[in-house]
Amino acid sequence: MTTRFTPGGRPAWIGSLPINDHGEAIRLVDKYSPEIPIWIQLPAFAAEGMLAQFAGSLPGLAREGGRMFIDAGADHFDQQVLEFFEASMGVAEGTVSLADSRFALDRATAPGFFQLLAYLDRRTAPPAAVKGQVTGPFTFATGINDADGRAIFYHDTLREAAVTCIALNARWQTERLKKYGVPVILFLDEPGLAGFGSSAFISVTSVDVAACLEPVIQEIHAAGGLAGVHVCANTDWSLMFEASLDIISFDAYSFFDKFLLYPDRIREFFRRGGILAWGIVPTADPEQVRRETPDTLTVLLESQIAQVAALGIDPAVVAAQSLITPSCGVGSLPLADAVRVIDMTREISDRFRQKL
Repeated sequence: MTTRFTPGGRPAWIGSLPINDHGEAIRLVDKYSPEIPIWIQLPAFAAEGMLAQFAGSLPGLAREGGRMFIDAGADHFDQQVLEFFEASMGVAEGTVSLADSRFALDRATAPGFFQLLAYLDRRTAPPAAVKGQVTGPFTFATGINDADGRAIFYHDTLREAAVTCIALNARWQTERLKKYGVPVILFLDEPGLAGFGSSAFISVTSVDVAACLEPVIQEIHAAGGLAGVHVCANTDWSLMFEASLDIISFDAYSFFDKFLLYPDRIREFFRRGGILAWGIVPTADPEQVRRETPDTLTVLLESQIAQVAALGIDPAVVAAQSLITPSCGVGSLPLADAVRVIDMTREISDRFRQKL
C-alpha cells in the first residue's frame, strides 16, 4: 500500500446528521469540514437507512409491512439472480456502463450524494480530499434477511450478490468523485464487525470476513481511491490490519486500550503508509458529549498518540498519517449535541495541526 494522501490531522466525519434537510446538511459540511467534504446520510428518512440505501440492486428484494427482505421463493427469483450477475459481469467486462448500471446510487434514496456533487461543482477552490461511504459488506450481508429471517450472509449466492452490490457501488462512488481531481476516500462502515467472535457469529471465520472486505477494497483501488473501514466499537483488529486497507477508523475515545493490543500490526500499518482515523470525540452518550471539551479531548488524543509513538514509530509519521474524527456518526444524537461533536472535531484538529 502506498498512501496517496497525507491528512496531517485534518478533520473528517463518519457521515450522518439528525436533521431532515439535505441543504442544511451540506451547509454544515462546508462550515465544519470543508477540507474533506462528505455526503451526508439522514436517518430521519427511512430510505436512507444504512441497509435500505444500498439494497435496491439486490435480486429478490421485497418489502412487506415495513420489513425489507430477500424473497428467494418468489416466482421470478432465479431470473432476477441471473440478471443481477449478468449486469455485474457486464460491468467487469466493459460491456455495461457502471455509470448507468443498477449499482449506481439513486437520487431518491441517496440525495446527500448528489448534494455533495453540486457543492463540489460550486466550489472555487478544490478540497484536500473528498469522502464517500458505503455500508460495509459484512454488515450488509448479515443485516439483511431472507423471508425466514435468516441473514443472507449464510446463503452463498446471496452473500456473493451482497458483496458484489457493495463493491460496485463503492467503485461507482469513487469514479464519480474522481472528477474533482483530489484524493477520494471511500469508507466501509462496518458496525457488524463489533460482533465478530461472539456467539452471534460463532460460525464466521476470519477468512469469511476477508472474502467480504477484499473485493470491495479492490474495486475502490481499481478506481483510484483510498479504502477505509470504520468500526464503531471493538473488534478483532487483526482482521483490519491484514486487509489491504489504506485507512482504519476506530473509536479512540472508548476503545484505545483494546486497539493498542496490536503493537506489531500498528507498526507495520504505519510503515506501509496506512492512515489512522482517531475517533476521539465521543458520540455514543450525550452526557459524554456535553462533559468533554476540546481541551480534555486534545489532552487525551496527545496521550494516545504518544503511546503509539512509543511503540517505535516516529511521532511525525503518526501525526502526518492521522485523521481526526468523531467516534461514530451523530445521526442518533440531539441536534445540539451533534453540532457540538462536529465543532469539537474541527477545534481539536486545528489545535493538533498548529503543533505540527
